[in-house]
Amino acid sequence: MNQPELIVQLQQGDEQAFKKLLDEWQDMVYNTAIGIVQNEDDADDITQDVFIQVYQSVSSFKGESKFSTWLYRIVISKALDHVKRKKRKKRFAFVQSLFGNDGEEIVHPEEFNHPGVVMENKERAAELFKAMELLPDNQRIAFTLHKLEAQKHQDIAEIMNLSLTAVESLIARAKGNLRKTLTAYYIKNNF
Repeated sequence: MNQPELIVQLQQGDEQAFKKLLDEWQDMVYNTAIGIVQNEDDADDITQDVFIQVYQSVSSFKGESKFSTWLYRIVISKALDHVKRKKRKKRFAFVQSLFGNDGEEIVHPEEFNHPGVVMENKERAAELFKAMELLPDNQRIAFTLHKLEAQKHQDIAEIMNLSLTAVESLIARAKGNLRKTLTAYYIKNNF
């Protein structure tokens, strides 16, 4: 079944078509989400939310862009919303701890393990993902799509609704910022 047929069947509420969609796109959605939120449980939640939204709004898909572009936009939007909510919760928890509300702070694990990273590279990957957290959202998304999802610059431009030049600039700035951040780590650890 080709993609246009799949979309038509999805728009008609065909459950088999939705299962096929899940099988085909679940890994991409999860990998993109984990590249942005850097937490396996959160990426699972986002993946579920994305497919719920796709199921509910596939009727609005007009085919003006590729289906993958539409899907990436949903994933990125859900992931960024999640990051913003989490930051608000962290700030609120910090303020509560200042005023003695049970004195409990929300602790987020320091360690992040991407499922696609080989064991020998876990430490380096963890440092890379920590450094990626420091990037502005647009740089982090462009870098994630390019390096983790192997998307071409033109496809990233469509997904992010930016010009090709803007995407190339975002990726270059992300690499420069990561280079600065990671240089200290590599010097410190004699790599």
